[in-house]
Formats: sequence, C-alpha cells, structure tokens
Amino acid sequence: MYCAKLRGARCEYPFGPEVRVYKVSSKLFALMPEAAPWSISLKCDPVLARILRANHAAITPGYHLNKTHWNTVELDGSVPASLMREMISNSYELIVSKLTATERQALAAL
Repeated sequence: MYCAKLRGARCEYPFGPEVRVYKVSSKLFALMPEAAPWSISLKCDPVLARILRANHAAITPGYHLNKTHWNTVELDGSVPASLMREMISNSYELIVSKLTATERQALAAL
C-alpha cells in the first residue's frame, strides 16, 4: 500500500480491527475499512475536495469525517492510480504541514 511507503507513516487500528488507519506522527492521514465495500478516506484541501467530487463519482464527502476537509474514495477502479497516489500524498503533506517543528524535525531525521 502506497500509504505505508511515505516517510514516518505507520498503520494502526485505534478504532478496532475493522478500520486500518495510517498516521504520521500522531495524526491520521488515511482510513480504510478492512472489509468491503473497499474505500479510503483522505484529508483534502476544501476547494480541491469539491473539484474532485464534481469530476469523479467515486469521490464523495468523507464518511463519518469532516466533510469539508475529507473525501472518501470508493476503490472501484474508476479513479486512476496516479490520481490516487497524488491524493494520498496530498493528504500526507497536509498533515505534515500541521505537525510541530519538533515533530517535523524528527520526521526529517528518519
């Protein structure tokens, strides 16, 4: 999974075994259910989130998340892999930008 390849990313199950959560430092940037229907929820800039939703039926407001800042993507193959990687990277970068200077410094040292 691309999420796990990002610097300092780790997979946890803070909500139980049904939901995989990818975090950097203590902040989550991606959530995925462990059973069908397959999807991934990602943080997103609000303007970009609206554009993505308008252009892709598989991208909807974040399920059980702040619908302004999170998108849920149905993993049905309709969203190109390159766009998926870009959305995951953007989610990760949004979270990293909000880390403290100490957290960012620790991340850079990895």
